[in-house]
Amino acid sequence: MRLVLVDLAGTVHESAVSPLPGDFTPEQLLDALSAGIAALTGIGDLRDRLTGVGIGMIGPLDHAHGLVRDAHGLRHWHDVPLREIAEKHLGLPVHLDKDVTAGITAEAWRHGATFGDAALIMVESGIGGGFWLGGTAHRGAHTNAGEFGHTVVDLDGPLCVCGRHGCLEIVHHHAAEAGDLARAARVLAVGVVNLLQTLDLAHVVLAGADLLRHSQTYLAAAVEAVRADSRRADWLTTKVALSSLGADVIAAGAAMQVLDRHYGIPELAPI
Repeated sequence: MRLVLVDLAGTVHESAVSPLPGDFTPEQLLDALSAGIAALTGIGDLRDRLTGVGIGMIGPLDHAHGLVRDAHGLRHWHDVPLREIAEKHLGLPVHLDKDVTAGITAEAWRHGATFGDAALIMVESGIGGGFWLGGTAHRGAHTNAGEFGHTVVDLDGPLCVCGRHGCLEIVHHHAAEAGDLARAARVLAVGVVNLLQTLDLAHVVLAGADLLRHSQTYLAAAVEAVRADSRRADWLTTKVALSSLGADVIAAGAAMQVLDRHYGIPELAPI
């Protein structure tokens, strides 16, 4: 679990990481959150000045109702009303969203009005995609957009945790587990190009702890794939980059979503 403390401009002032059990329960997460918030805000009167707490969580997730729906790889997270129980446990307003949606919100706050339609691709205990479309986070009809890793790239591929065969996530995972990092990066790059063909994005941001350990390999593969696929480079251009927030991007984005709800995105908010 990674926690950050941000000010009202979204600037990260403190960051802390604490371990969670591999198959953690809602109670274990809430206890860790409570202890972590107390540690981060233990100086002066910061605890009484918090606007709220943002949580970027593994999906599938129902943002509208604050529910975690069968989070991939976590046995204890079936229809858990995390937003409600976290507010009661912490005594603070809580904003719950997918980790990748939190991440792309952070990037939008960092870029302001210069940020066009964009995606954040996260490789961290799975693969997801957060989308910023038309000046706001895109969550989809059921607020579950972002399951980018569970798009199929190999019809006869291995069985994925989601029940499908040949998902981008499991194909990538098998390559990475076999030590073939170059192939793993190419698999992700194919997915990036598929997204560009579908959504016509101006920016693609790469993030996640697993990706950042080999950031240049992934970045080079994605840039090369996008360049090779471009049919009209004079007008179909997409900037591919690593997240400037590094490992803090999910936590920082979750905090910025609290600010977004109150104040709007800097330079994008209505006057």
